[in-house]
Amino acid sequence: MSKGNGKNTDLDNLKKYSNQPPAAIDVEKMVLGAMLLEVEAVPKAIEILKPEYFYDKKHAYIFNSILSLYDANEPVDTVTLYEELKKDGKLEEVGGAAYLSKLAEDISSAANIDYHARVILEKWILRKLISTSFEIATDAYQGREDVFDLLDQAEAKIFSISEESTKETFKSMDVAVREALELIESIHNKNISAFSVPSGFYQLDEMLGGFQKSDLIIVAARPSMGKTAFALSLARNAAIEHKVPIAIFSLEMSTIQLATRLISAEARINAHSVRTGKFRAEEGAKISRTVHKLSKAPIYIDDTPALNILELRAKARRLKTEKKIGLVIVDYLQLMSSSFRVESREREISIISRSLKALAKELEIPVIALSQLNRAVEQSSDKRPMLSHLRESGSIEQDADVVLFLYRPEVYFDTAQGEEDIKGLAEVIIGKQRNGPIGEVKLQFIQDYARFENRELFRTEIPETASPPSVSDEDFPI
Repeated sequence: MSKGNGKNTDLDNLKKYSNQPPAAIDVEKMVLGAMLLEVEAVPKAIEILKPEYFYDKKHAYIFNSILSLYDANEPVDTVTLYEELKKDGKLEEVGGAAYLSKLAEDISSAANIDYHARVILEKWILRKLISTSFEIATDAYQGREDVFDLLDQAEAKIFSISEESTKETFKSMDVAVREALELIESIHNKNISAFSVPSGFYQLDEMLGGFQKSDLIIVAARPSMGKTAFALSLARNAAIEHKVPIAIFSLEMSTIQLATRLISAEARINAHSVRTGKFRAEEGAKISRTVHKLSKAPIYIDDTPALNILELRAKARRLKTEKKIGLVIVDYLQLMSSSFRVESREREISIISRSLKALAKELEIPVIALSQLNRAVEQSSDKRPMLSHLRESGSIEQDADVVLFLYRPEVYFDTAQGEEDIKGLAEVIIGKQRNGPIGEVKLQFIQDYARFENRELFRTEIPETASPPSVSDEDFPI
């Protein structure tokens, strides 16, 4: 759009076109005529069009009446359409019986109904873009709201046009079963990365089949259980081992804090030593090698505080387009806002969780959201979390495809208690899996590095050089 020259503004440029909105009246007539000519044309048009997509109001009335007939399993022809419009009091408004007859007579074939319907859709999109642009320009000129809120609203309005005009397409059973077979064979051959994002923890991947595309995964725990450390372990495993581009939205910790944690975990050097600079010379060399390795990892971090769901979705879409991200991690859900005024925090969390699920489906990638548990966990004798402990909203459980709980017994109990050595034991409890079993997986949490590992392999992976003394949970604001 051209810049203003003092008198002529962008808004004025838009107004020049307001008297000539994009439309295809003749094509609208052809589509309606085709629907009256051949019954097979009706479902084809319905799959693409809605009454409001027609520019001519009388054509919208006619299309709506055809929809009513089709929905009632009534035949669609000039006679039944005449009666339907008459019943609704719209017959004279559309031009009477003569206009209906002319629609049917002026078309000889319905062969191009799909193409013609899409022309109508495209004209509607153009009109909608123009009207939405007016709204955005008006809001901008008035300047009554924060400029960044205006940006979010503008993007949401434009995106809503795309969502409204994009239809789900059906797949034949032939295509569906072939795609299902590819998935089954891939899983059978242990190639889960072809259709999902591996967690890097083999027992967890065996139970989940990796993090599936379009799934919302909730990772929930009480404070100090290691939610952020677990999320970073997932990010490292996916990005470094499987080359999956990752987006991390961190509402609690800064990018530098997360990067420091990643360095400590990957280099296996005490996190406190890394933060304070109190490490040995050989560890310094190891840190340098680790930084070089991590710098090549496709991990993208956004540490915007108080991020709202509209901003997050907009940024995720952009990263999907520009960086081809295959996984989104949100740390954490309760720190987000919805961008809308709502009557309660529970309602707001419900909007956020539903939006995250919609984002996963839209981008066709898994979305992992960390979540706090309520204090009711502390009242139970074994301190083990359950679905009822999810904080602030039951809709989190409803929207999630998978719910994982982190539980470290040593946080609550003496490490010498019981028959099993619970030092470093971390249980990942699968509290919900929409398409699979529930259960638990045992991992090892190495507190010095804030790193999770496969428990069975832990003993063989411990480096020979001892790390500085362990530090307490307070050193890890998890």
